[in-house]
Amino acid sequence: MLGKLLLLALAIWMVLLLLKQYRRGIGTRPRQSGKFESQDMVSCKECGVHLPKNESILKKGAYFCCKEHSDKAEQ
Repeated sequence: MLGKLLLLALAIWMVLLLLKQYRRGIGTRPRQSGKFESQDMVSCKECGVHLPKNESILKKGAYFCCKEHSDKAEQ
């Protein structure tokens, strides 16, 4: 009877120890939300597609998605 009681106490102690380590590990994980930064989006004057401002071509005050569309606007 005493052996079973010690075995049960040991099992409870191990579970509590594992839960404590698990809870400690959750707090040290980096957050996923900080991975991405918001960017300003613009619309291509020729086709209307939306793209990040830093990937667009700015010509005469208008944004374009590619060189072909910016060349079409000049004609």
